[in-house]
Amino acid sequence: MAYEEGKKIADITKSDIHIYLSKPSCFVWVALKDPTPEELFEMQHEFNLHELAVEDARHGHQRPKIEEYGNSLFAVLHTLETAGEDMHVGEVNIFVGANYVLSVRNRAKKCFASVRARSEREPRLLKHGSAFVLYALMDAVVDGYFPTLETLEERFEQLEEQIFGKHPIRENIEELYALRQRLITLKHAVAPLHDALGKLYGGRVPEIVSSSQEYFRDIADHLLRIDQSIDSLREMVTTAFSVNLSLITLAENETMKRLAAYAALIAVPTMTAGIYGMNFEHMPELKWTFGYPVTLGVMVILDAYLFYPFRKAKWL
Repeated sequence: MAYEEGKKIADITKSDIHIYLSKPSCFVWVALKDPTPEELFEMQHEFNLHELAVEDARHGHQRPKIEEYGNSLFAVLHTLETAGEDMHVGEVNIFVGANYVLSVRNRAKKCFASVRARSEREPRLLKHGSAFVLYALMDAVVDGYFPTLETLEERFEQLEEQIFGKHPIRENIEELYALRQRLITLKHAVAPLHDALGKLYGGRVPEIVSSSQEYFRDIADHLLRIDQSIDSLREMVTTAFSVNLSLITLAENETMKRLAAYAALIAVPTMTAGIYGMNFEHMPELKWTFGYPVTLGVMVILDAYLFYPFRKAKWL
């Protein structure tokens, strides 16, 4: 895609890139998805990209960052897409010069058609040059974090209901741990980018983005909100872990109380039967006709006497 001041955005072919780059008041945006090393090498030659930045884009799996190479910028962002319980992590590498933008998507499913549409709707903002495309790309990636965060918040609310329901406690712990892992993945995408974004507004900033600082400040505000929400949700997950473990302890105490109560109920007749089971020479009531039923009655009465307070205390 090429933009020339006073003209509409135009689609271009690979052979036209050099022509548009040589025009004043014009910049080119080239978007690649999972490029081969040969394609990256070709773009490196076309845009005179720094070899270290190209090496990072080739290998991928970089930490979110923004680096300055002479008169150009290199940004790495992580894209996050959720599908049910799964979270897919992709990577976007963006090379920015005075008259070009090269975006490289690796393992990212979502395209940047919305950024293209936004550029066509707001051609006046393209007067900021390649800096606006950089802002629009970063804004699109950061906006994608909000649905992910909302999905995690909704999942946590469901887990809260499960914790106080009859859902198996072990499964609750496993699902809370999985939620915590997804929050850490989101944190790793947001926190480094928020720190790096400070290079693009306030104080000394690269000349490319000097006229667009307020736009990058807006992205920083969004990242700060997301980062704070992640920290709050992580604290709530930690609290949920503690509550779940407390419920386990309470359940164990309830079990121990029930076992103790039943043991007491069994101990009384066992003790009585044990006494009468001894072979004493002078056993009381040994030849009494009603000795056996009376003894059983005493056992029942004593157990009933114990059963009532146990039941009242909810031990049984």
